Amino acid sequence: MDRIIYTSMTGANAAAQRQAVLSHNLANASTQGFRAEMATFRSVPVQGEGANTRVMALEATSGHLNTPGPVQRTGRNLDAMAAGNAWFAVQGLDGTEAYTRAGSFEVSQAGQLVTANGLTVLSDGGAPIDIPAGSEISLGSDGTITAKLQGQPPAPAGRLKLATPTPEDPLRRGDDGLFRATSGDPVPNDATARLLSGALEGSNVNAVENMVGMIAAARQFEQQMRLMQTAETNDKSASQLLSLNG
Repeated sequence: MDRIIYTSMTGANAAAQRQAVLSHNLANASTQGFRAEMATFRSVPVQGEGANTRVMALEATSGHLNTPGPVQRTGRNLDAMAAGNAWFAVQGLDGTEAYTRAGSFEVSQAGQLVTANGLTVLSDGGAPIDIPAGSEISLGSDGTITAKLQGQPPAPAGRLKLATPTPEDPLRRGDDGLFRATSGDPVPNDATARLLSGALEGSNVNAVENMVGMIAAARQFEQQMRLMQTAETNDKSASQLLSLNG
């Protein structure tokens, strides 16, 4: 059997995977703080007898697009957008410290600061943040949380942990959609990081670019499938010729 079937199969698999990544990005084009996922592939020559004229497509290291999304002004006291490359620290469902750019916060029934998805927001000390009942909350540019009860002066209630990853230990997206350091260790608190209160970060997905990419991936998939059909036709023709000669 012609080995073009195997090389075409890897190309079709790569195109299908890229299509899935682009579809996932488009589905989150309006998700706050979403980072567009990237899929990269590389060509590897097939080693063996004869000329190395055929290559296989192998997945290379993939990551996410780290450019900030657009600023969405809300005016809400518990909405915040991390500036630069800073991330909000939260506690994942598995109990580990994770990071997100989605800064829409709420106060749970237990009196703790949580995300819109119910994840516990962590302080600069790595602990949950307790909010006094019935207080009015405001966020400072350095992540300081101020609580004001009626008839009383404002009092600090904690400080958000703003973590800035380093190039030596970048963040990786997990299966739960949260980000964690590649080493698995918590990222230290960055005292110089800042946030913008009363605003949220939009998704950094470019819808037009992803739509064009989906069209290109679909055409590439069709081309790879045609190559497989051509290989099948050649195989049948060769079998017929061999049977006639026999």
